[in-house]
Amino acid sequence: MILNRLLELFPELYSAFGQTFLMLFISLSIALLVGIPLGFLIFLSDKDLFIKNRFVYTSLGTIANLVRSIPYVILLVSLLPFTLFLTGTTIGPVAASVSLSVAAIPFLARLVESSLREIPEGILEASVSTGANLLLIVRVVLFQEALPGIISGITLTTISLLSYSAMAGIVGGGGIGDLAIRFGYYRYEDDIMFFTVAILILLVQLIQWTGDRLRNKFDKRTS
Repeated sequence: MILNRLLELFPELYSAFGQTFLMLFISLSIALLVGIPLGFLIFLSDKDLFIKNRFVYTSLGTIANLVRSIPYVILLVSLLPFTLFLTGTTIGPVAASVSLSVAAIPFLARLVESSLREIPEGILEASVSTGANLLLIVRVVLFQEALPGIISGITLTTISLLSYSAMAGIVGGGGIGDLAIRFGYYRYEDDIMFFTVAILILLVQLIQWTGDRLRNKFDKRTS
């Protein structure tokens, strides 16, 4: 019975998962492009060894904390005017990607900063004492030393975005959340709800497994 129903809904399921992956791809890509450099900047502006600047550190840290403190559903609704200005619409996966990106950037930035803070001070001092320029130190020393933690941060961010994208479906973002609400809730088709939950669990497990494998590959302590 449930198999026949799933086959009937295959076009809807295909579209919903496609929308979810589109939201995930757009928001994660923006988070990587902006969040990782932001995390480095927050870290560097708090270190005497590099480019310590209390104003930059406090400003960026406050903004990151402010965005992270807002529940995603509230953030999604509050950004609707900005989303409309940016995309021309407030519904659909592309529009939902705006709020997802805003939520993901400071989240990933703080995780990157935390990974950088785990680097021993001796390594930081040794890298500076070589006389290398800051860009080279960031690329060769800081990034390489923090890479396992950064990968873990990206993994956690991806999983969080997956859950956020399901919430975005409640307000017209499309995707898995929209499918679960329309069929699982409004039409009382619990089997569809359970199916989407099962797929989400499998996706989370796959993302976590992949992230763990990559982290272990680049972790010098386990190699």
